[in-house]
Parts: sequence; structure tokens; C-alpha cells
Amino acid sequence: MSTPQERAAAARKAAEEAARVAAEAAAAAEEAERELAEQQAGAGDGAKVESAAAKAGETAAVADEAAVKAGKTQAAAEKAEAEASKTQAAAEQAAAEAGEKQPAAEPASSAAEEIAAGYAFDGAALELGTVVVDGTVDPAARVRIPMRTMNRHGLVAGATGTGKTKTLQGIAEQLSRAGVPVVLADIKGDLSGLSQPGAANDKLSARAAETGADDWRPAGYPTEFVSLGTDGVGVPIRATITSFGPVLLSKMLGLNETQESTLGLIFHWADKNGLALLDLKDLRAVITHLTSPEGKEDLKGIGGVSAATAGVILRALVNLEADGGDTFFGEPELDPSDLVRVAGGQGVITLFELGAQAARPVMFSTFLMWVLADLFQTLPEVGDVDKPKLVFIFDEAHLLFADASKAFLDQVEQTVKLIRSKGVGVFFCTQLPTDIPNPVLSQLGARIQHALRAFTPDDQKALSKTVRTYPKTSAYDLEKALTSLGTGEAVVTVLSERGAPTPVAWTRIQPPRSLMDTIGDEAIRSRALSSSLHGKYGQTIDRESAYEILAAKVAAADETVQSAPAPGRSKGDEDSTAERIMKNPAVKSFLRSAATAAGREISRSIFGTRKR
Repeated sequence: MSTPQERAAAARKAAEEAARVAAEAAAAAEEAERELAEQQAGAGDGAKVESAAAKAGETAAVADEAAVKAGKTQAAAEKAEAEASKTQAAAEQAAAEAGEKQPAAEPASSAAEEIAAGYAFDGAALELGTVVVDGTVDPAARVRIPMRTMNRHGLVAGATGTGKTKTLQGIAEQLSRAGVPVVLADIKGDLSGLSQPGAANDKLSARAAETGADDWRPAGYPTEFVSLGTDGVGVPIRATITSFGPVLLSKMLGLNETQESTLGLIFHWADKNGLALLDLKDLRAVITHLTSPEGKEDLKGIGGVSAATAGVILRALVNLEADGGDTFFGEPELDPSDLVRVAGGQGVITLFELGAQAARPVMFSTFLMWVLADLFQTLPEVGDVDKPKLVFIFDEAHLLFADASKAFLDQVEQTVKLIRSKGVGVFFCTQLPTDIPNPVLSQLGARIQHALRAFTPDDQKALSKTVRTYPKTSAYDLEKALTSLGTGEAVVTVLSERGAPTPVAWTRIQPPRSLMDTIGDEAIRSRALSSSLHGKYGQTIDRESAYEILAAKVAAADETVQSAPAPGRSKGDEDSTAERIMKNPAVKSFLRSAATAAGREISRSIFGTRKR
């Protein structure tokens, strides 16, 4: 459909053409009249005169008709011009009312707007970044995770060097600002920068602007640095063998299912007899006792422990001790409430570093699972809440599931399913989604997938499996997108507030506000020493436990044999054997422990961990 201006121009052109034709007709009529006048003046042939007169009349009629047509066309042109003038005036008036202002930025593409509409939530949300379509980022198209679905768990995956750690850093920052405590495994030691503000520069400012972080400014967050055992730079954190339980300890020791069941039997006997297994020497003492001639009587009716299996377990304990396990198992034991703290309205971020366990990362990941199981026992039920009570992040999660027994995997699945009702969100971070067992993966509501590499047939197979786990999308070729993502970009889908998956979004992730670098061991050590947790966990406690009790029993038996009366001596010359045994301090200690064994029988919960 043409505009009023175009119609007016067409009418004006037609009027000009009609005027030209009319002028030509008028000129022809004048010429015919002139010829007629000349013939009349010469009194020529009458027939010629009449013919010329007729011709002049026809020409004059044509000229008159052309003039009339030109007049009408002229009127139409003038009318069209008037209409165009009114339209132009209306447009100018509308522009004047709008202040003749134009938008400062280009509007988002329809695809980006459609995707961003799926991330528009009513409640508080964690800002991930902005939508990218066809290589163009739209700062107005936000990608977010609702706070109320953070306890539905999540996965952050991607190849090495694609930006997973910085994504975790940004998530931890925003949770802390919202007053949510965070437990984070610092496997590589490069998350300590959370405690200090970052350094602003042009590159970071540009990244913040294009990812919708208009209020970006450097900031640090309340951070606690803790280490497994006493050989690290953070506050030393320990767990007792009794609390850890047979399932998790078997995973840490690398035992098979038969050896795991034997270890469970050993724990059962110690629990029934009220023997506290606080550290590795306690467990070694119990195994040695149960495989001795004296200990075989203790296992009658509940099975036995073969010498070969006990030998395997003992050797595994020796290896664990050589890798620093002796500094990790013991007391004082970690109190889970120290992980759920708020300081100045911000959630405290607790960073676990490997310390002396760098050579045994499986021990590290298994310990974090114990912490999660302990939280499951101690935290109250809260149901669905507006924001989580705690978010727990497993880095290098593939270490947790590699070579795990069925019992262990079943317990992980159960924990992940049930702990959300305690208000705890669990995020797993790994290289491939296929590192996570399917029963656990199906429980993870948020998916933040950084770039994948497809260099080998196995990589290609993992890529195809990953694509099939995402909702259908017409905006992207996911298989191509997942191998084309830049550093700091991810393909995202989360659960909305209604519990439905959001549209798949190629997302450029917001930059962290804290320092994107380590602060160094000396700074970490200084902060740990000044922490309130150091006074609570700094010194190792070695109280009476299974090792001391069993050692006392052996010592009492040896002394009884050595102090038996010589033949021929009267009964009244000295105390009886029974009296001497009862007076022995070691025996008194053992009897005190045995007398309270029934009251101290240990019951177990998930993963075989001790119930508090």
C-alpha cells in the first residue's frame, strides 16, 4: 500500500502529462483556425473550406477535452498533496509529543526476547548473564535462576579452561549477597579471591555492561578458609572414624563390596560394644583384636572376619595414613552449624582446600559427602522456601562417583533427593554431564553447560547424549553451539518458579566482583589464624577411645598372668588374683567403659554415618 506522499507525487505527474497534451491540442486547434482563415480570405473551393472548418472544430474539441481532463487531474493532485500535507503534519505533531527521542539501544531480536521471557520471574533471582543469538549479545535479555528453586540442585559442566570456576565464583557471590551461606570445594586453590574485591578495568566494565550488570563494582565477601587435617593452611577440620561410617570410609580406602561388608561388620561390633573409633589407630586396634584368637569369641553369632580381608583393610589404612589421613581423622569434629552462618547480612562462604590430601582427591570429595550427610541429619525440615538455607558445591564431582560401590551411589541419590526439603541446594561441577550417574543427574534442576570438546569418539558420544538432555529449541543447533561456546559462555536451562524448564539460552556469563585470582598461602594462613573457628578446631584432642580401652584389656590380661601366686603360698598372704586384677588402674578403666557400653551403643543413619 502506497503512502499519501507517493499518491500525491503520482497525481502531480499525471496532471503535468495532461497539461502537456492539452497544450499540444490547443496549438493544433490554433493552427487549424489559422488555415481556415487564410482559405476564407482567398475565397477558394467551398468543400476545402468546409473540410478545414470541420478539422478545426474537432481539434478545438480535443483541446477542450484535454483541458478539462488536465483540470480534473490537477484538482486530484492538489487533493493528494493536501492529504500528504495533513499526514506529514500529524507525523510531525506525534514526533513533537514524543520529544523527537529515539531509543538509546537497538531493541532485542525477537528470538532473544522470546528466550528472555522464559526467565522473567516474580521473586528474587540469581543473575547469570544475557542471551546471545547469532553471535550478538542482547544486554536487555536476562538469564536468571529463581532463588526459590536453588534447592532443586544443579550442574555446572564444561571442558577445562571454559570458565566453570568463574561461574561458580559468581554464583557464590550472589548467594552470599542474598544472605545464603555457601560451602565450596577449592580443589585448585584459585577461589580464595572471593575474600577480596576485584580490580576494575575497561575489559571487565565492558563485560559487565553487555551482560546486564549495570551496578557492577568490585566487592569482597565473608570467607572462611578450612583445610582437611592439620597440614593445610586453613583452619584444620576433622571427622571421627565412628562418625564417618563404613560406606564412606570404604569409598575412601578403595575397597570392593566384599571388603566393604567386612568393614561394616567391624563397625557393628565396635558400635554394639560402645567403642568409639575416633582415629585410625582405634580402627586398627579393633581389627587386630577381632582377628586375634581372643577376638574370635567376640564375633560368635554375627559372622567372622577373615585374616586375608582384614589384612587388605589394614594395608589400606596404612596407605591412607601415609597420605595424611592420620591428621584428618580425630577430634574436635566439625560441627555442621559452623557452615550455616551469616555475617553482616551476607552468607559466609566456607572454602575447603585439600591441604595434605592433594595426592588423594577422592578423600576430599568423599569428606564433602560426609559433611552433606551430616547436614542432612542435623538440619530441620523447612519444605519449599523463598531462598535456600545453604548451597553446597562439589567441584571435580567425577571423583566422587568414579569406581563407587552400588551402596555408595544409592546413598548419594537418596541424599540429593531428600536434602532439598532441608533447604539445602547441591551443585555438582565436572567436565562432562555423563560423569554424573543418571539417577543423580535427573534430580538436578539447573543446567549450566560450558563448552564441550569432541576430539575423540567418546567425546562425540558424550556430546550427543548431552544434547538429548536439553529441551527442544529452534533458536540454536545445540550440537554446534556446545562446541562453539566462548570462554565465559554457557548453554543454560533452569527450573522456573512453576517448576517447568526454561527455554534453552546461549548465555554470556556476568563477571565476578571479587578478585579472580588467589590471594596466596600467607594471606590465607593469616585469615585462618584470626578466625573464630581456629580457637574451636585449632588443637587436636586425643581422648580415651577404642585403642586405649583395648590396650587396657590386653595389659590387664598380661598382668594377671604375671602376678599369679607361687605354689604353696597361703591365700591370706596376699590379695587374691581377682582382687589384684580389680585394683589394676587399666582394668578399672576398661570396666568403666564396658559398664556404659549399652548406654553408648552407636546408631547409624545415611552412608552408615553416626547419628548425632
